[in-house]
Amino acid sequence: MKSITPELKGHISSELTSLVTCWVLTRRDGVRLAFSTHDRELDFDDLVFRPVNSFLPSLVSSTNSMNVDNLEVHTILSSDGLAERDIRAGLFDHAAIAIFQVNWQDLTQGKLYIRSGWLGEFTLKDKHFTVEIRGLTQKLQQVIGAVFSPECRADLGADDCHVNLAEFLITGQVTAVSGRDSFTDTGRAEADGWFDYGLVRWLKGPNAGIRAEVKTYVGGQFVFHDILPEPMVVGDMYLALAGCDKRSATCKVKFQNFENFRAETAIPGTDSLFNYPGLK
Repeated sequence: MKSITPELKGHISSELTSLVTCWVLTRRDGVRLAFSTHDRELDFDDLVFRPVNSFLPSLVSSTNSMNVDNLEVHTILSSDGLAERDIRAGLFDHAAIAIFQVNWQDLTQGKLYIRSGWLGEFTLKDKHFTVEIRGLTQKLQQVIGAVFSPECRADLGADDCHVNLAEFLITGQVTAVSGRDSFTDTGRAEADGWFDYGLVRWLKGPNAGIRAEVKTYVGGQFVFHDILPEPMVVGDMYLALAGCDKRSATCKVKFQNFENFRAETAIPGTDSLFNYPGLK
């Protein structure tokens, strides 16, 4: 049950209201951003709530069961803290969010909370973005503890992996550009596939600070899964991390880390379900 002040309750019960929706984003790096659907800035709670274009929250679905409650937010990208390059760079991944309503004519009446949680999956299209709001019940659907798997469950360089990432980092420079998702560095001598599933972080150039996941690496050419926010130019500096496909052979040969391999290579595959006596 939501708790609100008697003053705000009385305002909501009146024939004419002056409610606006506000939302506060707290990124994992500690940066806090505040927005509202009002047409001018609101100053309260030690934050300045800036107007944002086309903030459209979907219907909130809440039940008394353990089902996951649903809420999506649709809005237009703007320069006021909601830039496409920052979203693609992962700055808003798993950021905490609180959505509530206030009476903009009398902010002392308090808040009517709508939902709080964490940002989930982003969808970007035509200068708009849609993001899921995930609450506490969504965490109940997550797998807790380790499960059996034929491929490694550890992330490269994590505490349960123990690989020293510094040994697999290189710096380089763009020598040719093939598009917004591909470039070549003729100074690279690593074997084909060395950076597959790896990461590139830009150190210098229009995309400085942006990270991109490598799809394929062949003959010094990097191809990303997604296009970069800004076009690459010859001379851009980058930092690349070798990729891991989570297979036992890669762990053993490439990283020499098989003693920390977090998988079970002898697990029977689904084809074993059809292997019964008499089958030819």
